[in-house]
Order: sequence, then structure tokens, then C-alpha cells
Amino acid sequence: MIQKATAQQAKDAAELALTLWPDNDLETFIEEMSELIVQPEAVIMLAYEKNEVIGFAQCQLRHDYVEGTSTSPVGYLEGLYVKEEYRRLGVAKKLTGECEKWAKEKGCREFASDCELDNDESLQMHIKLGFQEANRIICFTKPL
Repeated sequence: MIQKATAQQAKDAAELALTLWPDNDLETFIEEMSELIVQPEAVIMLAYEKNEVIGFAQCQLRHDYVEGTSTSPVGYLEGLYVKEEYRRLGVAKKLTGECEKWAKEKGCREFASDCELDNDESLQMHIKLGFQEANRIICFTKPL
């Protein structure tokens, strides 16, 4: 079952987000998820198997330029995670589908995402979900 997260489910979303982005901490993620859940330009979708949360997707509207798109706003898949034992069962497709539906309801005509250059598993998943590669970039910084 896929459902839009409520404030009471912020911890469920945060625990999965921490698995996806382990360089963070649970309390910070609970706070961030709680804020995103109430924002009109963001959505957290959760996948459940019985009473166990098995996946999440974080989607937001982006009004700035999104690589490869020509409209605004763009629905943007910020994060997607499915527990290992539930992968390749269509859970990611269902989560993404609900995010796409939400983005359409918000007036979006395009949906986008990204992944790290060396994350082949994510690249393959995006392709299976119907995304087309728009560009590859390397970002740079330097101290001032």
C-alpha cells in the first residue's frame, strides 16, 4: 500500500531516509521530514507491507532550471528508497507513480530526478522507471 505521509509518520520516513543518506542523523531527518510533510510544494510517499514501512519517495516542486526540462514547475524526485528484500517487486514504480500523479495535480508537465555518476544501481532503476538521461555533470567548488 502506498500513502502520502502524515506528521505521525515522519519517523518512518526519516528512518528510511537515513538508510539512503547515512551521513546524517535521525533527529535531523525527523525534523526535516516533519517540515516537508506539511509543505504544499513537497510530498513524502510511504510504501507499507502489512504494518511495516518498506519504502519511501520524497518529491518536491522545483521552480529553478532543471537540467533537460523546458517547463516550470517540475516535479522532482529528491529521494527514493526501498528495503533490499522488497526490491524488484514494483514498489519503486508504485512510489514514483504516486509522486508523478501528485506532480501532475500540482500543474507539472515534466518530472525529473538525478543520481551520482558512479551509482549504477540508481541509474538502472531510473531507466526502468521510464526516465531518460538528460546530461552528466561534475560539480566543482573552491574556498574563497
